[in-house]
Amino acid sequence: MSAESAAPEPGVTPEPAPALRRPTARRWRIVAVVVASLVGFALVWFGVSWRLVHSTGRSDQARPVDAIVVMGAAQYDGRPSAQFAARLDHVVELWERGLAEVVVTTGGNRPGDRFTEAGTAAVYLSERGVPTAAIIEVGGTTSFGSLELARDALTAAGMQSVLLVSDPFHSLRIRLVAQELGLVAYVSPTRTSPLTAGEQRTSEWREALGVGVGRVIGFRRLLDITG
Repeated sequence: MSAESAAPEPGVTPEPAPALRRPTARRWRIVAVVVASLVGFALVWFGVSWRLVHSTGRSDQARPVDAIVVMGAAQYDGRPSAQFAARLDHVVELWERGLAEVVVTTGGNRPGDRFTEAGTAAVYLSERGVPTAAIIEVGGTTSFGSLELARDALTAAGMQSVLLVSDPFHSLRIRLVAQELGLVAYVSPTRTSPLTAGEQRTSEWREALGVGVGRVIGFRRLLDITG
């Protein structure tokens, strides 16, 4: 196209090129309100989740069930850590009350370990009066994985209701996971955990975050995301 054909006709004022619009103060206010609302909702959701974690840890739903399931913890060459032993001692108490005919011990081992958490727990329990024939051992490297293996073993035996034993801060999450897996789940936290009040509080905050996210997207998906 020639310069002559591109020139405007005589007497016609050319339209100015459209200017890039900058965000107005009103738009910034809308963005600020949306962001503040999302942050506020997240804080409220976290607070509600923490409250549920805390209150569940203070509860005890002990009752007759098909099986008692104890969550694994650290073991040292076949000896349970103090935290793990507290959970197992509580299992012995529940067993002596006749609340179940089966105990499921959970947890695998770390590279180089000679013993699994489940195997260590089984020996500890049998030495304290729980019959070996009544103990089912399953592995797992996460709470979800251990509970999934426990679910598979129990459903194969026609069992569905479980009483979950762990530390107080851990109780809500494992109950929700067990329910997501199709189990009828109750919790009975140990009251003799050696964790300090500060350690318990920090664990509750961490659990509240995981529970808050898991209740929205599901605990299996949360595990897929976090690994």
